[in-house]
Amino acid sequence: MNIDDLVAETGRLVARHYVFPEQGERLRRLLADRHASGRYRGADGPAALAELVTADLRSFNGDAHLGLKHHAEEIPESPDEAGLTEMMTREAREQDGGVAGIDRPADGVAHLELRPLLYPLSMVVDRLTAALRSVADADALVIDLRHNRGGAPETVAFICGHLFDEPTHLHTMHFADGTAPVQSWASPPPSGPTFGGRRPLAVLTGADTFSGAEELAYDLQQYGRATVVGERTRGGAHPREGFRIHPHLEVAVPTGRPVHPITGTNWEGSGVVPDLPCAAEDALDVALTRLSRRPAGPRCP
Repeated sequence: MNIDDLVAETGRLVARHYVFPEQGERLRRLLADRHASGRYRGADGPAALAELVTADLRSFNGDAHLGLKHHAEEIPESPDEAGLTEMMTREAREQDGGVAGIDRPADGVAHLELRPLLYPLSMVVDRLTAALRSVADADALVIDLRHNRGGAPETVAFICGHLFDEPTHLHTMHFADGTAPVQSWASPPPSGPTFGGRRPLAVLTGADTFSGAEELAYDLQQYGRATVVGERTRGGAHPREGFRIHPHLEVAVPTGRPVHPITGTNWEGSGVVPDLPCAAEDALDVALTRLSRRPAGPRCP
């Protein structure tokens, strides 16, 4: 393992691709300075080096999507996209499309738990549609994201489409490489029952809630559609791209920045701040108490 080359290549990739170019160059210089000071000389393997470099990269602004990631299994030199899709599809199937549970913990209230990920929509659309339709008749709904690590923006938009009555602009993604910004919209499905945009809705969050799951909570909160209950989330808003630099090391670099139309910003660094803060393990009980005090709104057809 040539530490000189690995640190230099990590810095080069961050400087070239990071969503904030000026910060990317400062991070490249930071790694070079730390390496010159001997900080990485004692790393006795790829895992140790990854830990040290990641700590330094995140010391600048706390970007949780940025880092040097160690993989126990060897990373293919040229990742097979078909193979990666097959692996993710298999995982989604084994995890029941990310629908961990549906129950009715109180009279008229449905509880939908989504974990561990919001998988790409093409892999889970049937299961997710069935889950959302199964709670469409509830007087109030709790969406549980306490153990959700993130996922696909199109899946976030799909879920939101069942929770708003009109097409709703969720965010505009801006990219470091000058690619034209891309808007994300939630649109109600053309047919089938939905929970809609009028009845009480709570979203549960915890310290493990991250990335795409944070977007779902943030979008619903900022539009006043849901009450967020639980703990502040991890604060990772920037989508990232991975670059293999060693059989067991991947440089993860955030390359985009979502901008919400209401706030003009996102949840990066700050996380989603709950409307009703409490310990994650107590969030469902707190949400049920809150919902029991609110009259049910009219059902949407």
